[in-house]
Amino acid sequence: MTDAFPAADRHPENLAPDTVVVSAGRPARTHDAAVNPPVVLSSTFVGRGEVEHGDRAYGRYSNPSWDPFEETLAELEGARLPGLVFASGLAAVSAAISLLPAGGVLVMPQHSYQGSLAVAEQLAARGVLTLRTVDIADTEAVKAQLPGADMLWLESPTNPMLEIAELKVLTDAAHAAGALVVADNTFSTPLGQRPLESGADVVLHSVTKYLAGHSDVILGAVVTSDEALRKRLIEHRSLHGAIAGPFETWLALRGVRTLALRIERSQATAALLAERLLAHPGIEAVRYPGLPQDPGHERAKAQMDGFGSIIAIEVKGGEEAAGTVVDAVRLWVPATSLGGVESLIERRRRHVNEPASVPENLLRLSVGIENAEDLWADLAQALEKARG
Repeated sequence: MTDAFPAADRHPENLAPDTVVVSAGRPARTHDAAVNPPVVLSSTFVGRGEVEHGDRAYGRYSNPSWDPFEETLAELEGARLPGLVFASGLAAVSAAISLLPAGGVLVMPQHSYQGSLAVAEQLAARGVLTLRTVDIADTEAVKAQLPGADMLWLESPTNPMLEIAELKVLTDAAHAAGALVVADNTFSTPLGQRPLESGADVVLHSVTKYLAGHSDVILGAVVTSDEALRKRLIEHRSLHGAIAGPFETWLALRGVRTLALRIERSQATAALLAERLLAHPGIEAVRYPGLPQDPGHERAKAQMDGFGSIIAIEVKGGEEAAGTVVDAVRLWVPATSLGGVESLIERRRRHVNEPASVPENLLRLSVGIENAEDLWADLAQALEKARG
């Protein structure tokens, strides 16, 4: 029996993304080796500690448990360099914003994830940066904000309004203006779109959501193909201590293994629910890019491999009726976050940092992998209670 398998047999090139989620980040195929990478619980590593020459040295700089996840995410996003895992999605957001020069100008969607907006607004209030918010679905309005900008922040679909940005056009315009482009790809995942292919400089994820997929870890990540940017991001992670635990990262990689199956199931259910909600008398509006009536449908159809598993609905009867729906569901879970195996529902304006332009009666639905008819029956009975 041979002691090792050739590298080419270990992981062929040009695999489909739904194969990569399973096959990437595996240990070398030596005889009797483990199929899964191990968890390495160590705060320090033997050696001279010359980090610039590739030594691990210390657990704040590197951990072998990070490597398989970072390699897998990079392969999924089409990056030429390994990704970087962070302690949380907001840690990844903060690292990306740190790429701005002192006093730099940041152009950000007005309906970005409220945590990202809160970080940017806090830094703007301290004079660290200048923040310009814009309707990211209005391409010309975004272009008008780019002169003098140092960074364009892309989020598509946006959270929670599900607006679709014209990724390639805006990325090209930002680069022409001399701005870096950061894309938050949490909602779509690399199975839905790969912003690096549209020219984005940095892509970030709240790994907590779809990538890990089981509502049991808090993690973030960034990927880039630019060595200089990656070095700066590593320095930020190391100096600010925004490091991931090895066990949490191991759990996230385990979650990635089922990413394709989870998204296939939840996305199909989301499409079914969106169609039914559109026809329901208790609903004022449905936001879902998979609906032909959605303003972002054609753009999403052109640049995405699927429309995602998030739906936003506006309930007739205002804030009170929306709250009644949340209180009345029994299968849907009233909770924040998204992307887990369980279906979640929440009224987004309950968060004090949510922009005032988000309607008070808007509910964000994160569709999980439960039976579609069970999800619909629960939602339908809750909507009937809201109608009185």
